[in-house]
Amino acid sequence: MGRKTARRLSSSSNGRKILIVKNAHHEGPGLIAQFLKTHGVPHDVVDLGETEFPKVRNYSAVIVLGGPDSANDNSPKMKLELERIRQAIASGKPFLGVCLGMQALVKAAGGTVVANKVKEIGFRDHERSIFGIEKTMAGRKDPLLAGLENTLNIFHLHGETVAPADGMAGRLTVLATGRHCHHQIVRVGRNAWGIQGHFELTPGMLRQWHKIDGDLNARNLAQLRKDYAGLREQLESNCNAIVGNFLKRAGVL
Repeated sequence: MGRKTARRLSSSSNGRKILIVKNAHHEGPGLIAQFLKTHGVPHDVVDLGETEFPKVRNYSAVIVLGGPDSANDNSPKMKLELERIRQAIASGKPFLGVCLGMQALVKAAGGTVVANKVKEIGFRDHERSIFGIEKTMAGRKDPLLAGLENTLNIFHLHGETVAPADGMAGRLTVLATGRHCHHQIVRVGRNAWGIQGHFELTPGMLRQWHKIDGDLNARNLAQLRKDYAGLREQLESNCNAIVGNFLKRAGVL
């Protein structure tokens, strides 16, 4: 996907405003947007299929969502995305990456993105167990995860994972791990976080992704919807806690 001319954002893109970046048109902010609307937090949503990644300096915080791309892509789109994420890290601006956004964060900070040993797809692994992630000791103390249980269930849709480079010792902290993927939640420095799973998922997004994504389409939709219904209260509670903690860090709540 090539670079396109940036559309002009509103002149009020400052102060408390949050920047949300979509790597794919169908991967929107979901429950994150619902939380922002409920709490009256102003935000811009930018679709990289329509415009380029704007400069981050006028925003209080940045959230980068998932997509089918790889952080290893050599496209103008990904090159600019990594550059903007580096700028956010350097500024100390609170940053939150989801799935591809998490992988791009680690890549931008000097790490690598590699194939995971298995693809994590949907709510269940190949043994039909619900995907669970476990806080590390660092995760139990981290402000982003404050108020969450030590074991969390989450929806996955990824085939890649991250690996820190030798020079990242002390800069990348693992906050939660999983059985099939070690780096489930990470922090880079003090104010940048990445989450491999999709805590922002809504029922509508699940139905849409099932139509679009080949790996997810191979899963039974009725079972996916049943799993979502069983976990919905937990998913919504976890999303509210994570976004609330993140926005407090950004000083907008």
